[in-house]
Amino acid sequence: MKQRVGKIAGYKSELFANLRGKAERIVEIGVGTGPNLKYYADYPDILVFGVDPNRKMQKYAEAAAETAGFPPSNFRFMQAVAEALPLKDASVDAVVGTLVLCSVKDVDQALQEVRRVLKPGGLYIFVEHVAAKDGTLLRFVQGILDPLQQTVADGCHLTRHTATNIATAGFADLDVNQAVLSTASLINPHVYGVAYK
Repeated sequence: MKQRVGKIAGYKSELFANLRGKAERIVEIGVGTGPNLKYYADYPDILVFGVDPNRKMQKYAEAAAETAGFPPSNFRFMQAVAEALPLKDASVDAVVGTLVLCSVKDVDQALQEVRRVLKPGGLYIFVEHVAAKDGTLLRFVQGILDPLQQTVADGCHLTRHTATNIATAGFADLDVNQAVLSTASLINPHVYGVAYK
């Protein structure tokens, strides 16, 4: 696993470039207010399903899609959790999730849903924050603050080992990297990459 220091926006640009020419139907889990929509709005004939458990995010995600230049028929908001995606088996070319597995109730079930909805050869693009290395001061602080973080940040866990979950989820291939962000003191490090079904 390569480790880098920098800003996540640069890594997102690299990751989303993997979609060009390979994905016409994309699911974004935890779409929230739609900050990622700008990364693939200029791809021709793309259809994005924005999945989020919070219905209040719909108006913000739809506004972000409009701002990014999506025709209204090319973005669909779906209220659902990552552990139960309302899509058919092998129905999408790519699944995107950024900073979402920290707050799902069951990481492994969410990853099985990602695999289920992906077509063979499909891509899962992810950016997630994970627990710091055991024995470090940061990991100690994360352990103390984790219950409070879950309460104030919509169930976000500071101490998950999400890269391990992804590595053991049954994907055919995985490219994962690690980054430390100077702008995110407690929510470090981050893992990012592409998993292939």
